[in-house]
Amino acid sequence: MKEELKELLSEEEYEVIVNKGTEKPGSGKLLKEKRSGFYHCRVCGEKLFTSKHKFDSGCGWPSFFDGENIEKSMDLSHGMMRIEITCSKCGAHLGHLFDDGPLPTGLRYCVNSVSLDFKPN
Repeated sequence: MKEELKELLSEEEYEVIVNKGTEKPGSGKLLKEKRSGFYHCRVCGEKLFTSKHKFDSGCGWPSFFDGENIEKSMDLSHGMMRIEITCSKCGAHLGHLFDDGPLPTGLRYCVNSVSLDFKPN
């Protein structure tokens, strides 16, 4: 599967999605996306987020207060304790989940743009 993804993804996408890297803050093409629509997994196309749940967190990555088809697991890398979020269908690394988001959930799904495809309504 990893070899297939090397053909499908750019070097940056592969580094983030497969190797669990992080795109440079403020650099993502979907950070300032304001249109209505849905955000899908870049690898398998699974629907993950809706524009209705997107908000400007000021963190430098697209942020959502709710999502679907997402797996959560403990990430103890880099000397931190965080919750990693991945696509529940294919396991692609999306980013991390924090508890400093707005109501009604109080959550912030902090997502790498390169992990997503946006489909406007």
